[in-house]
Amino acid sequence: MLLRLAPEFELRRDVVPWLAERGCAAALDTSENSSALYIVNIERNGKIIYTWKGNQRNTHIGLYDLQTKQNEHLYVFDKDLHIISCSVNNERTLLAVSFCQYTEEERASQLLQSVSKYLTLLIEVHPINNVRVLKAVDSSVRVQFLYPVEGRNSSTESRLLLVSEDKYIEQFDIHVVAEEEHKVVIQKSGQLPRAKVVDDLVWAQWDMMEQRLFYIVPKESKSTLRCVQFYPDENFNSILESHLDIAVNDTQLKLVNFGYDYCQDQDVASKCLNLQVFTSKAGGLCVCCSLASDIPHEIIYSIYFLHKDCYVAAYLPGQFLHLLNIQHPDLLCYSLFLTGEDARIDTLQNCSIRSPWVSTALDCEAGSLYDVSISDSALLQFLQKSKRDYERLAALHCALLYFQHTEDLEMQIIRWISENMSTCHSFDPIQEFIIASLYCRMCPETQNLDKLLPYTSLHDWIGVVPGVICATDIISLPVLEFQNSKGFWEKLNSNLESVKYAEPHLHYQSNVLRREWRNLSEEREERRTTVYLRNIFENAKKVLSHLGTWDSEARLVPLFEEEDYQQQLLMGLMVVQLKDHLMRHLQYVGKKKIDQIVLDYVANLLNLVHRIMKEVWRRYQLHSCVFCFDEKGSAGEFAVFHIMSRILEAANGMCMPLPPGFHTLHLGLGVRCLPLHTLLHYIDNGVLQLTETCVRKLLKDLDDTEQNEKLKFSIVMRLPEALGQKVRQYWNHPINANLIARKYVKLLLEKLGNRQCSRPIPERLSVPVEFLPLNYLANMLTEIENQGVHPCEKQDHVNARFVEETALKHTMTLLGLKYS
Repeated sequence: MLLRLAPEFELRRDVVPWLAERGCAAALDTSENSSALYIVNIERNGKIIYTWKGNQRNTHIGLYDLQTKQNEHLYVFDKDLHIISCSVNNERTLLAVSFCQYTEEERASQLLQSVSKYLTLLIEVHPINNVRVLKAVDSSVRVQFLYPVEGRNSSTESRLLLVSEDKYIEQFDIHVVAEEEHKVVIQKSGQLPRAKVVDDLVWAQWDMMEQRLFYIVPKESKSTLRCVQFYPDENFNSILESHLDIAVNDTQLKLVNFGYDYCQDQDVASKCLNLQVFTSKAGGLCVCCSLASDIPHEIIYSIYFLHKDCYVAAYLPGQFLHLLNIQHPDLLCYSLFLTGEDARIDTLQNCSIRSPWVSTALDCEAGSLYDVSISDSALLQFLQKSKRDYERLAALHCALLYFQHTEDLEMQIIRWISENMSTCHSFDPIQEFIIASLYCRMCPETQNLDKLLPYTSLHDWIGVVPGVICATDIISLPVLEFQNSKGFWEKLNSNLESVKYAEPHLHYQSNVLRREWRNLSEEREERRTTVYLRNIFENAKKVLSHLGTWDSEARLVPLFEEEDYQQQLLMGLMVVQLKDHLMRHLQYVGKKKIDQIVLDYVANLLNLVHRIMKEVWRRYQLHSCVFCFDEKGSAGEFAVFHIMSRILEAANGMCMPLPPGFHTLHLGLGVRCLPLHTLLHYIDNGVLQLTETCVRKLLKDLDDTEQNEKLKFSIVMRLPEALGQKVRQYWNHPINANLIARKYVKLLLEKLGNRQCSRPIPERLSVPVEFLPLNYLANMLTEIENQGVHPCEKQDHVNARFVEETALKHTMTLLGLKYS
């Protein structure tokens, strides 16, 4: 099961044994009469209120503390009543109870015309003492005590909300005094002070954790969602107003989390608006609504998010489980749409489910409260067995976003990537892993950073999820009215302000980076000493130094062991451009903090590539023999070479730097694993890049067999000029000497241009050679050298005499003669 449900509370486990000890046999017979024992309410401090029928059919109210795991008896009625709603104050001195005095059948049979159907009482329970009637009406009433901030000492004042089926909510102020022997009684003998909170509502939800009241008031064709915030030492304030495109035609009030009257809730649920609000501490708020459809077997639901957050689960027992990624709602492929066995939740089959607060589920029928989380093992299994790209993409993002970064999870994802690189057709799993991992690691550091860093490599997605049709729309921003408010409302306001003034497409893109990198790479070497370039390479050194402090152990993979001009250039450029991007939009953060964010980002990027390489290296049990060119590579080396090729492809697609030494390692594996014609094809097409370290080792270590000569010659012929001048000297072979001589002559003649030269007699070889064309060429080259033109200053042995000697040796070899 993808969702893991850990039982926090179960009536059978936590209450029934306690009742058995007290001899309450009637409450234990839940199989025949499920209404005998059921949950009535859950308070903010983790107290669960439940009711049961005693042996004499009297009605008891009990309390279970989630912290201490202890039960407590609160009150007993001497007759059989149906408890509708119940709440106890923070000090457990007052109990508010609403119940039905009789059924309609009893009223008709007993002619109780003058007796109200519903009664709401306020009871002193410390100790049990006076009882006050708050309401005696024919409409149902729900009660809920307000709770102070956590850690506050006991108070002499309590506030109680009364929610009437007649669509209004009012607040009672209750003052108590302590008398002898710790006795607590209500202070005033007359009517309690009350204040109307809201009128004419059709839906209301209580947020017990944050003491908020969300409610909807119908307004013409649309509905208005409002929120009232209750404060511990102040009055309540209306703080939010948002227009929702929901037509409400209900005549009956729907209440969410105002207690759990299972029987009545089941009856109301089929007739009223099915809607719930979820909030997060990061300032996220979303509204989930299920609307009735005119088409049989069609389910319609909407999610209005006033700010992006994490995941919302939509579950219909026996039908589907949708995990909706509302942090990235742009593309449907980031959400999980499960059916059949994948959507099955054994503990929540065909039952009434409520969510008292975020990441919890209450099975009202069974009386069980569960902590809900995504199972990492089930998610990985789903990722591994999925055959569709949209499922893989959604599972990959879910694993990285929800579980952040754990080494074990990363290892299993990397293994999956290495096995499925060729089976993902609409996205590159390496790109998605790196970008999403960086996003999840970096965004928690700074507010609004999630709007500036890329979270995917995809620009769009045109796939279809079978059985699901999704449409997105932009809603109007809510109106907030508050002053000096902290916590959630301050964060929500900041989020809304950033949305209000945000420019489109703020996420960092690599287009400018790619163009600048290409321009600088093509510039001549003498321009590499400019101040701009020095700054770029200084940034690259900071990144590598920063990365070096993270990994003190001996490196398993031979990376970061050489300098790589191109990759260090790209590293430094990325630092410069990402810093400029963040400075434009995060000016309030400060330069020092942004510098650190950018260094962390680029260093983490390199570290992720190294992490992939380390896991792959360990899996195929490779070692440093990849730089021994005298034997062919193994099947494991070929697999690693293929993975490195895909990493290079992913990096090129994102214009992403690679760890120094990556190209050397890649080329070394290519030499060992590929036939010559394939190796040269990879080099010519830019898949393999010739590096000084690898070419120098290849020229020095390989002997000059016919096959090796062919390999060396093919490599030497493809070397860029600057690199060729550095490494050709390591191959002492006539072919290489011939190449060097040809190149030297070509450069000298190019430098000569249209200038004329006389014919002095140069220093000749000790053995006279009468070969006029060669004599003429040698004389001319010597004269050019005497004029101060010498293109190979770093190779003193390359001169006119070297050319003449090489030419003679080559000619003698072609004629089959021995040169001496």
